[in-house]
Amino acid sequence: MAIKLYNPTTPARRGMTTEDYSEITTRKPLKSLVKSKKQNAGRNNTGRITVRHRGGGVKRHYRLLNHKLAPGLTVTVEEIEYDPNRSARIARVKDQFGLYHYILADTSMQKGKVVVSGEDAPIESSNRMPLSRIPVGTQIYAIEITPGRGAQMVRSAGAKAQLMAKEGDYAQVRLPSGEVRRFRIEATAAIGVVGNVQHQNVKIGSAGRNRRKGIRPGVRGVVMNAADHPHGGGDGGRHGTGKAPRTPWGQLTLGYRTRRRKDIGKLIIKTRHDAKRKK
Repeated sequence: MAIKLYNPTTPARRGMTTEDYSEITTRKPLKSLVKSKKQNAGRNNTGRITVRHRGGGVKRHYRLLNHKLAPGLTVTVEEIEYDPNRSARIARVKDQFGLYHYILADTSMQKGKVVVSGEDAPIESSNRMPLSRIPVGTQIYAIEITPGRGAQMVRSAGAKAQLMAKEGDYAQVRLPSGEVRRFRIEATAAIGVVGNVQHQNVKIGSAGRNRRKGIRPGVRGVVMNAADHPHGGGDGGRHGTGKAPRTPWGQLTLGYRTRRRKDIGKLIIKTRHDAKRKK
């Protein structure tokens, strides 16, 4: 699973790289687990743009993933597939009842592998079980925040967390950001590391490639007029703005707390900022 270079036939191709797709076993998704996906260009249900610089791009179909394999399921990996909606690969699996599911593919998944879910599952890579059954120090991914709701954390390519300790009804997990957080001990997680580890090393290389991903150009605030952005105006930027970084609407962007839940603090043992300061 290496990064592939392009031949430098143009200036854009010289610095461009792509992923190695050799691990993908089929290019055709399962029709029953696919639905159409509408391009909203960053607009919400009222038509207002809530995410800027979005629009266009190639058409995609959404793959319906099962983020909470029911306890007692034993599934067999049939295919490893590409998913245009996420950085990780997905695995097409078939359970003992003949039903198909899509799940996140980790680094150890390949055709024919058997994955078990539930409290009685063996402590092996890819198996899913409650945190109470996983040994301390194990690398995990696809962690539930609310037990029974399905995996919500550590799902992107190459991501992994580590189970640090267990105390009473809670388990301490170190997340990829460096934050150490408490989870209910009955919440489930899968053992291993999410696949497609080299995804973060891909170089886009050209503006057109970003456009095909549905990402439109963004303009820096410092090159705008003062009427259009808090960073705008001045003498062309020679001496800097002298202002705290803000959004176009005046919201602070550095050092500003964005978490809305007030009770989340009791679950966080060490913030990601503390982890960076020690480095």
